[in-house]
Amino acid sequence: QVQLVESGGGSVQAGGSLRLSCAVSYYTPCMGWFRQAPGAPPEEREGVAIIDSLSRTVYADSVEGRFTISKDTDKNVLYLQMDSLKPDDTALYSCAAGSAVCNTNPNYYPYWGQGTQVTVSS
Repeated sequence: QVQLVESGGGSVQAGGSLRLSCAVSYYTPCMGWFRQAPGAPPEEREGVAIIDSLSRTVYADSVEGRFTISKDTDKNVLYLQMDSLKPDDTALYSCAAGSAVCNTNPNYYPYWGQGTQVTVSS
């Protein structure tokens, strides 16, 4: 079973940046970042950014051009660089691991971290 532990969340003003990290026990073919908006149930998590074993990436339209997903295979860490943050980016961010289909549908990811909170103020 894949173990995932997120860090790097916090509070930032609109226009600012944060970098999230996810320590993973091992990589699976599909790794991703998802977010759960305040008050939303887990089943409404939104796929933010996905990276596959060839480092090809997929982004949600809402973050394209502002967020960057990457991985350090030597350190077993998955990153999400978030720039030009907006209040709408406020959410609980979780990393996830899967192997079936590398897209932003959370149903394809059986392994999840506990999440790290990101709050963006206007």
